[in-house]
Amino acid sequence: MADPSTDWVDVGAAAELAREPVRELTAGAARIALSCIGGEFGAVSGVCNHVGGPLGQGRLDGEYLVCPWHQYKFHRKSGVGEPGYEADRVPSYAVKVENGRVLVSAKPVTKRGHLPHAPHPLARDPVRAAGPIRVAGISTTMMQPGNPRYSTSEALLEIALAHARDALGAQTQLIRLRDLAFHACEGYYSRSAKACTWPCSITARDATDQMAVVYEAAVHWADVLIVATPIRWGAASSLYYRMAERMNCIQNQITTANRVLIRGKVAAFIVTGGQDNVQAVVGQQLGFFGELGFVFPPFPFVAHSLGWDAEDMERNVAFVRESDALHAGARSLSDRAVAAATQLVAGAESMPDHAALGSRGGRKANRQ
Repeated sequence: MADPSTDWVDVGAAAELAREPVRELTAGAARIALSCIGGEFGAVSGVCNHVGGPLGQGRLDGEYLVCPWHQYKFHRKSGVGEPGYEADRVPSYAVKVENGRVLVSAKPVTKRGHLPHAPHPLARDPVRAAGPIRVAGISTTMMQPGNPRYSTSEALLEIALAHARDALGAQTQLIRLRDLAFHACEGYYSRSAKACTWPCSITARDATDQMAVVYEAAVHWADVLIVATPIRWGAASSLYYRMAERMNCIQNQITTANRVLIRGKVAAFIVTGGQDNVQAVVGQQLGFFGELGFVFPPFPFVAHSLGWDAEDMERNVAFVRESDALHAGARSLSDRAVAAATQLVAGAESMPDHAALGSRGGRKANRQ
């Protein structure tokens, strides 16, 4: 209940404000989420507890406001979090209607509260642990679990990883994207740059999201990332792009916080297919992984394609299976990538701090 001495701010005509269930407005200097159900108004802070999302631009789920950025919920009148998260609350404001006008208290009548929680494991600072060079291979080819088939890109990746392990003494791991259950990107960046967070909000709120496996390998574990993809109608696989969209949160830390998560790491690529367009596929990969912060060894990819008018998938598989040259190429790719990573690790202390990006001119999201 508001104190009788409460200062009130007239925010508009009740008849007009009742037409929308939720709207964003200001009461003095405060940003307010005003809601109305059956002519009964509620007002809470318009700033979500999570990362400051605009609650007044959200929607109602019963009596709860749903943040449009990451779907956090707060009671539209009291500001308390949804059941089980009541301690996580936003400030609430007193509301009354007089002479057909909606009045909101100038100051909140309840305080903001944050539910304590441990930081997500991915949120730790990326610090390389001592030990041998670590190589993570990511296969982006798709197949049914119960009906395995020969994948030319994955086969070459396995050869590259085996060589890194057995001949070069590296630690290795193979990540098959098809074995991971992970959500598609929900496009939070399209709503606001600050809505795309690290760790990814999807992973942070859903412990079953296995994109965490890729994040852990790319940001924290690996010195070398070798990404293998088939060519699908002149492009990388759909699984590759699904992964790349989810990795935007890594690059977005540069955009929003000038924070580089990928330092002194090497990326290399394996691209195969019955159709051509190798250069375009690799060009996208070089651009994308370069913007994440990866560097590349000399000759950073190996590829194979029969070409548009020579597509013969039966012969294509047989060719890759039997090609000593392609197998040697995969091993040489490992050699170059591991050699580059070894130099980067050895010179880590003298490496310039490329988090200090200096002028933003020509960079993504440059502010003029």
